[in-house]
Amino acid sequence: MKVIEHLDKAKNPLISFEILPLPRGGDINVLFNSIDALIKYNPPFIDVTSHSAQVQYEETPSGIKKKVKRKRPGTIGISVAIQNKYNIDTVPHILCNGFTKEETEDALIELNYLGIQNVLAVRGDELSFKKPIPEGRTSNIYATDLVKQISDMNAGKYLEEDLLDAAPTNFCIGIGGYPEKHFEAPNLNTDIKIAKNKIDLGADYIVTQMFFNNKHYLDYVEKCRASGIKVPIIPGLKILTSKNHLNSIPKSFFVEIPDELSNEVLEAKPEHVMDIGVEWALKQSEDLLNNGVPSLHFYIMQSSKPIDKLMMKLKL
Repeated sequence: MKVIEHLDKAKNPLISFEILPLPRGGDINVLFNSIDALIKYNPPFIDVTSHSAQVQYEETPSGIKKKVKRKRPGTIGISVAIQNKYNIDTVPHILCNGFTKEETEDALIELNYLGIQNVLAVRGDELSFKKPIPEGRTSNIYATDLVKQISDMNAGKYLEEDLLDAAPTNFCIGIGGYPEKHFEAPNLNTDIKIAKNKIDLGADYIVTQMFFNNKHYLDYVEKCRASGIKVPIIPGLKILTSKNHLNSIPKSFFVEIPDELSNEVLEAKPEHVMDIGVEWALKQSEDLLNNGVPSLHFYIMQSSKPIDKLMMKLKL
């Protein structure tokens, strides 16, 4: 079932999760154990992220050497495995960065054959490694281009335009939204115009970047509606669990951590930080539900413990 169908049919707000693919060589049973702990919250869909190749610089006895770290594989396989094992719809992330349009088309064809109906179209992290594009191939530069490619396939239009009677795909297309604006956008209004363009090209819903101040989300939704965006806008939430998050989250995701939360975390003992993060996420969740959000989407690493603590307190 498509994400927008789940949202349309839901009588109560939904809870969904986003997980990482396993590291190269990882045991999928480790991932299944993590998902086993999430199933009791009845997620109608689970997102599976994707990662491109990156460059790392390593200190060696002979000096600093560049090493290309291959992409974290398994997004398609994990998505299918979860959907088949748990009968839960999955939303694999499809990236621009690190993939050609031809590779993207191949991946989408495979997903379509495997019964995956949902994808999230994102540009992906800026690459430190620029994979050479083979002669005669092309790439999607922006998520807008990627949305158009997926929409074209939904209309039966493939890269080889001379294909006759090409079967259309039927993907529900999600896109990312940025309540505090995308870090490259000059301002929030411009960022929302870009999101509106993606919607006009065929995107079906928005799931936001994590935020720790609900005002950012509520203002974002108001501005989106004023711009003519009518699709569901799902809030993305992250439970802060360590002092390191005070530095790593703003650096990696370009979001603000409120003074009240950061001060409390800085003053706390490390073993108490998760409880502080859970209480903050609880207040956020309750306020968002009171404001009528269609769903709460939680960004998970590998541990379900923070979610367990939150769900014990969150009355749904």
